[in-house]
Amino acid sequence: MSGESPEVIELMGEVAELMLGELDELVAEMDAAEIELTPALGADAAIAADMSASNRANALRLLTTLTRRNDRTAPIDVPPEALDIARTIARRGIDFEAIFQSYRRGQNIAWQRYMTLVAARVPASPLLMDLLNASSQRIFEYVDHVVACVLAEAQREREQVLGGALARRTETVRLILDGAPIDSSRAGERLGYDLARHHTALVLWSQPVGEVQGALEAAATILARAVGARHPLTLPAGTSTLWAWLGTEADFSRDAMRNAIAQAQSHVRVAVGPTRSGITGFRRSHAAAVAIQRLLAGHPGGTRLALYQDLEVTALTAQDHDRAAEFVTDTLGSLAADTPTAERLRETLRIYLDEAENAPRAAVRLHTHRNTVLQRVARATELLGHHPGEHRLALMLALELAHQLGPRILH
Repeated sequence: MSGESPEVIELMGEVAELMLGELDELVAEMDAAEIELTPALGADAAIAADMSASNRANALRLLTTLTRRNDRTAPIDVPPEALDIARTIARRGIDFEAIFQSYRRGQNIAWQRYMTLVAARVPASPLLMDLLNASSQRIFEYVDHVVACVLAEAQREREQVLGGALARRTETVRLILDGAPIDSSRAGERLGYDLARHHTALVLWSQPVGEVQGALEAAATILARAVGARHPLTLPAGTSTLWAWLGTEADFSRDAMRNAIAQAQSHVRVAVGPTRSGITGFRRSHAAAVAIQRLLAGHPGGTRLALYQDLEVTALTAQDHDRAAEFVTDTLGSLAADTPTAERLRETLRIYLDEAENAPRAAVRLHTHRNTVLQRVARATELLGHHPGEHRLALMLALELAHQLGPRILH
């Protein structure tokens, strides 16, 4: 950009490099502030992940541009992640004002961090004013350009969605999930799905790998066939998340689903809600599946098929993440360390207690020798400072939280 001195350009690059070193903290602060402003952006793990990915991509692209120390403004490319969240917002029926307000809130947070770093490096002087003026112009121009492109993409997506069957399906499902007064028979006709049956809700998700939505749709169909359901009712809920419902005449054994998930692509994960009947059951099963996905979404090493009936207590306990982490640390002590050794001891102790302290059965599940199990349990007992049978409920819950949430809840 003409008019910027070499000294100003160099300082902009230095401050941008410092901010890149704090990128995780910056993105976390932007995420929290935008969800506070628009709670719908944090309603579930799918939309929160798309929002966070957009914040990270925008911050990374802008700061990286500044670190290049170029005196000319390069063409502004909009990150794909920024367009993804625009499409998700359009599909969810969220007011587009949320896009504008969220960008402004994120911009303000980034600018405050930037000014704090500048003030620590440059004393009050004409140079300081030149640096702030040049920096604000570049940052605000970037945000203005991206907001315009994102709003245009959201509008295109909404027009496309509103043009056909997906629009009717999206609107009807949203009314049901919001608890709006809607006739069950008419809603079922619009969806092509019998709402008078039993419903088992699924949330399917994956890290973006190739054609994600196709893989998710295929997985939903595989699970539906496994339990004798008709073709599943599905609704895209984000760039890499699919909501689905399986309609059956009654409840069914989950073993068929556990076996069938192996037929789906390996990167697909599924949260399964409880089976409930009627339009109220449709809504409640979905809410439960969303809660399980929220619990597991940040832990990529978790189980591929997660059942609400297995994780209900864990999900309830983990609603307050900070208190859950404190509980795990207080209960497990040094076993709560985020290390391979502590993880091996935790997993052995978790299986051992789950098998009613039967070492041979635990050894079979762990694919090891019974003596190895006993040795690990002895070491875990030593670290705990008490026998595992004491405070058994708290201990098993803490071990389950550590198993399901992994590094997010360990120290």
